[in-house]
Amino acid sequence: MPDILPQTAAMLAIGDELLSGRTKDRNIGHLADVLTLAGIDLKEVRIVADEADAIASAINALRRSYTYVFTSGGIGPTHDDITADAVGQAFGLPVDYHPQAYERLAENYRARKLEFTEARKRMARTPTGAELIDNPVSVAPGFRVENVHVMAGVPSIFQAMLDNVMAGLPHGRAISSETLHCPFGEGEIGGPLADIQKRHPGVAIGSYPKYEGTYFHAEIVLRSRDAAALSAAKADVEEMLAQIVSSRPSA
Repeated sequence: MPDILPQTAAMLAIGDELLSGRTKDRNIGHLADVLTLAGIDLKEVRIVADEADAIASAINALRRSYTYVFTSGGIGPTHDDITADAVGQAFGLPVDYHPQAYERLAENYRARKLEFTEARKRMARTPTGAELIDNPVSVAPGFRVENVHVMAGVPSIFQAMLDNVMAGLPHGRAISSETLHCPFGEGEIGGPLADIQKRHPGVAIGSYPKYEGTYFHAEIVLRSRDAAALSAAKADVEEMLAQIVSSRPSA
């Protein structure tokens, strides 16, 4: 059976509070972890303000470049929750109350003996034809238009919505990784490591500098969907490190 072709994804995190530093994003890392396990490559993350034109422009750029787009933030009840309108703008679709979303919210507030205010009704607005993403935490749903999945910014709700989205997506081959400790600085391993990368195009090789207060060293991380290719690249890196050690004069 042939392998499923790698799928790609991008994330758009929306909110002035992210850019001002008032809110520290927790959704990007979670999405990256979930997609990695699903064999979907997260290729790009953007953060934009609560501005309809900026959101729409980013959505259009990302949805045309990647298999999936995931957004977080801006679907609440307040005046600055404009993601639904921006998605409608991006796709050229009118935005109105989604019948199922409206009924779910109306029933929720009836059961809680709370008024279904105009502000709360805003959470039922979606572009025409959108499919709902269930929200088991606080009822107000997210939605999907084509390959764009629109979800809440609150981490617990984002995670619950994402679980529902991922259950319906085809998964690819998961990426395996190997991490090697390198006792040398990047300046010493840069050339040999680049040569190894050229010999192993099916393996992503990254070098991450570390500083322990007295000396620089690095972690070398290798990632691939091909176990044999990963093993071969790892062996070459280990050999390269051993050669550097052997070339140094003994103390």
